[in-house]
Amino acid sequence: MTLVSRARARAVETLTLDSPHNRNALSAALVGELAEALTDAGQDTGVRAVVLTHTGNTFSAGADLRDPPPPEALVGLLRQIVELPKPVVARVTGHVRAGGLGLLAACDIAAASTEATFAFTEVRIGVAPAVISLPLLPRTNPRALSRYYLTGERFDAAEATATGLLTTHAADVDTALTPILDGLRRSAPDALTETKRLLTARVLESFDRDAAGLTALSARLFSSPQAREGMTAFLERRDPAWVV
Repeated sequence: MTLVSRARARAVETLTLDSPHNRNALSAALVGELAEALTDAGQDTGVRAVVLTHTGNTFSAGADLRDPPPPEALVGLLRQIVELPKPVVARVTGHVRAGGLGLLAACDIAAASTEATFAFTEVRIGVAPAVISLPLLPRTNPRALSRYYLTGERFDAAEATATGLLTTHAADVDTALTPILDGLRRSAPDALTETKRLLTARVLESFDRDAAGLTALSARLFSSPQAREGMTAFLERRDPAWVV
């Protein structure tokens, strides 16, 4: 079963997360397929830019609790998006949760429809948004982000744009993306690559400095008693024991 489909139109490669049975959760298999597709797109001289989108009503529900990727694999995927020598554009028309927000932050441009919703749900299952902080913290407003990191509240596309998580939002995301993709098609390939390097330098500094520590933190928290309780409660559709 293919979890990431590929299509191309006028030098823009569209990679579609297609795992509806688990709301495009980041399983080990999906992370592996997406990494392979990104590698191919990055090496293909016929690709000017990459669009990352999804089937169904969820862009990504975050880590697959039944088949989670190793933290190192998620770090590698996020860094691959940041380092890809082609611009990567996220196209979102549904919900984004937890680790899925890391994918958005790793992309160079992120656009969503007004129907999209977002939430850092990690604290509600006993873990923290550790690894995804690598691209998130350098690219977002830390004061605005603090509320949603700490509470796990859901927020809308307008708020996501205000925090810097999104570049833009619109009732019709494809209308919003039309001038963006047209601009990328009109840009010289080598110039795009070098310009992206300028823009991602600070993000990559975050990876170089913090990846090892945040990977260890993620592994420690996921194996903790509170995480076990939180994940069990989530799968059983009940409140975890700490809710007051």
